Amino acid sequence: MDIEARAGWRNTLLLLSSSLIVVILLLQPTFMSMVDIWERSETFAHGYVILPISLWLIWRNRQTLAAIPVHTDWRALVVIVGLGLGWLAARVGGVQVIEQYALVGILISVVWLLLGLKQMRALAFPMGFLLLMVPNGEGLIPPMMEFTADFTVGAVKMIGIPVFREGLFFNLPSGEWSVVEGCSGLRYLISSVTLGTLYAYLTYRTLWKRVAFSLAAVIVPVIANGFRATMIVLIAHYSDMKLALGVDHFIYGWVWFGIVMLAMFWIGLIWREDLAEEPTPKPAVKPAFAYPAMAALLLVLALLPLYEAKIDSRTIASPALALPPPAPGWTQEQAPFSSWEPHWVGMDQQLLGHYRKDGQQIMLFVGWYGAQRQDAELINSQNFMVRQKHPEWRSMRRVEKQTSLGEQVIPLAESGLLANGNNQRILVWQWHRINGKDGINPYQAKFDLAVRKLLGQPDEATAIIVATPYTENAEAAASTLKDFVAAHKAALDRQLDQTGQP
Repeated sequence: MDIEARAGWRNTLLLLSSSLIVVILLLQPTFMSMVDIWERSETFAHGYVILPISLWLIWRNRQTLAAIPVHTDWRALVVIVGLGLGWLAARVGGVQVIEQYALVGILISVVWLLLGLKQMRALAFPMGFLLLMVPNGEGLIPPMMEFTADFTVGAVKMIGIPVFREGLFFNLPSGEWSVVEGCSGLRYLISSVTLGTLYAYLTYRTLWKRVAFSLAAVIVPVIANGFRATMIVLIAHYSDMKLALGVDHFIYGWVWFGIVMLAMFWIGLIWREDLAEEPTPKPAVKPAFAYPAMAALLLVLALLPLYEAKIDSRTIASPALALPPPAPGWTQEQAPFSSWEPHWVGMDQQLLGHYRKDGQQIMLFVGWYGAQRQDAELINSQNFMVRQKHPEWRSMRRVEKQTSLGEQVIPLAESGLLANGNNQRILVWQWHRINGKDGINPYQAKFDLAVRKLLGQPDEATAIIVATPYTENAEAAASTLKDFVAAHKAALDRQLDQTGQP
């Protein structure tokens, strides 16, 4: 590379790096939210190494990249505007993972804007690899836990060992087991996807082979985790619950995962394509500068935090909410029927009441949010019925259904809770109310609240939970809940629907 081209590349890279740093500073809360998760979560600690790996991949291909002409591509600015609006919507709506993906997408698009589409094509994998920085995947935990339970119970039955299953808990003659978050296999899946896609890119040059191996890196760890859970249960069963418990439980899991990954890589070497040498291309002409594009980029992005600050400065209403008075036949109680309460956080107002009718007890919980903001929002991962490894309670099942109250149909989630020792069961109904409408879909709720917030409209929202104890007859408990809701919902709705009125 001659002196003129070298100087041109140095200036271009300086402009690019400066633009990326300024973008991160403008959207700094989003970047730091990723760093915070990398810091506290072992599952997503790999986020620290994604950027260094991506930079190494770029450096590894520097001669090829130097031969590709550089030019400003204004089409990327349109994409950046779209991603910026998506970032703003996710930011005000509290959808952190979308917010983080939007930030990484903006950073990738800045490279496209300043270097051009040909460079982006050559940088496709290193840029796409940056998406793995986003700590995403927790939404896969419930279905992966269900799959692990299904796989393990099915395998144990095939061997001939009697097993009784209830939700994510199952009993063998040797002991009791439960599938918790750590058993879902999410850590194995994320590690496999990260290592597998990198391995595919470095080992193969044919697109279909890269895609095939990357898909294998998704499928294999999920199935392998089922075998892992089954082996742990069988080892414990045949050792009279002396092995594969405690620390051994996790050691066996990671040893098994290491064996599976090594087997995948060894088999993948059969079709390797990384040994052939490629000719060194000639350097391209002096890269072009892109100061106007950089100025337009910063102007667009600087407006986003300003609009967010304007939205967050709005006044939060403070209505006087109260529990609905007991309907005919119902009385209000002071003493709860159990120690359990739902775990909801960040509410501006909370109502908790207890009712009785003909010997049947009901708990009513109302969590009202006057405005959606960080750590004070209706849809939040910290809002749940029972936390994992709760010392007293465990969640047996959760299903979404609809129940009819005359002409009104309420979508809700029905959960069954069981006290440790099997001495008490609780049936729980949950739904939310936004802008006079009932719902249970968290994605629809997030979208609706984000749109209302962006448009400057009230974004109050309420979580409503009713619960009743039962022994074996869940249908009778559901009938009690339906009777209570039918008698009290109209009075409660009138209060909630008035809070957003001017």
